[in-house]
Amino acid sequence: MNSQTESSSERVLLEERRGQNVILTLNRPRALNAVNAALSGAMGSALERAADDPEIRVVIVTGAGDRSFCAGVDLKAAARGEPTHASQDEFDKWHFAGFVKHVISKPVIAAVNGFALGGGTEMALASDLVVAADSATFGLPEVKRGLLAGAGGAFRLPQHLPKKIAMELLLTGDVLTAKRALELGLVNRVVPRDQLIDAALELADRISLNSPLAVQATKRIALGIDGDEIPSEAASWERSGREFANIRRTADYREGPRAFAEKRQPEWQGR
Repeated sequence: MNSQTESSSERVLLEERRGQNVILTLNRPRALNAVNAALSGAMGSALERAADDPEIRVVIVTGAGDRSFCAGVDLKAAARGEPTHASQDEFDKWHFAGFVKHVISKPVIAAVNGFALGGGTEMALASDLVVAADSATFGLPEVKRGLLAGAGGAFRLPQHLPKKIAMELLLTGDVLTAKRALELGLVNRVVPRDQLIDAALELADRISLNSPLAVQATKRIALGIDGDEIPSEAASWERSGREFANIRRTADYREGPRAFAEKRQPEWQGR
């Protein structure tokens, strides 16, 4: 078991081997598993270990507690001016949470235990399969915070959902229930919360019955993976980064996280 820590007594990421699978648990429940620099670095390193370990067939990602899978970036840390990624090099390579642009050939299952908002939904979009608790919700509320879904959400959501529905969710910041996400094909199955990890492990074990090399090659073909990247996404990542850089120069960008931290409605200026 290995992880980075916020303090000497608290691991921000838990790793547990279950047979040929590894479960990675975001462990910041008091912050609703929002991602800060320590968690981002820990996740990036854990995925590298999983990719390099021939004994691991499937990676399962979940969140600690019953409330939240991942509430996205730690906006309170951002409002304090703290970095929310381990290093600029890691962010450039793997992006949010050390995860959303972190391409590995082994299957990744998101076990969504609660609400997955912003970066949480973007982590689900970056996963190969999604198992959700019946209490889970999904959404990209960045526009409500003066931000944009820059961790892949703005271009991946229309790939996973009917375009008009995806656009409504992106432009309103509204959320989807687990039931509706299942109907739309955003998740593979919905189960009671207490059955979530067992359901994810059952799916992982079914995958692990197959040839690991064939499974990994199949994933690379299906997603267009070359090496450790997906070339067809390069232009979308570049465009997303360019638009986010423009947003960061605005007064509204500063107002959104500040209003969130102060628990008040933002006062938009449109500049």
